[in-house]
Amino acid sequence: MAQQKKTTIPVHTKETVTNTLFGKENYKWMVIGLVVMAIGFFLMAGGKSSNPNVFQDKDVYSTTRITIAPILIIAGLIIEIFAIMKKPE
Repeated sequence: MAQQKKTTIPVHTKETVTNTLFGKENYKWMVIGLVVMAIGFFLMAGGKSSNPNVFQDKDVYSTTRITIAPILIIAGLIIEIFAIMKKPE
């Protein structure tokens, strides 16, 4: 007579296996990046001129609009790339 082998099936009891793409920390960094980009776009937005027939170069070419706002937008994009590439814990 041939002996039959007993096979056991492993059962996971207390540990649950989650395979998520992003963790809580990733979503936190994504929100921070979006907020930084939103601030950059807000600073870049134009102001309403009192007379539309007169060109106000000090409003268009201000340091805030041509330097600070684009830097904030690029920083927000870099934060988003970091948030996507960061491995969840």
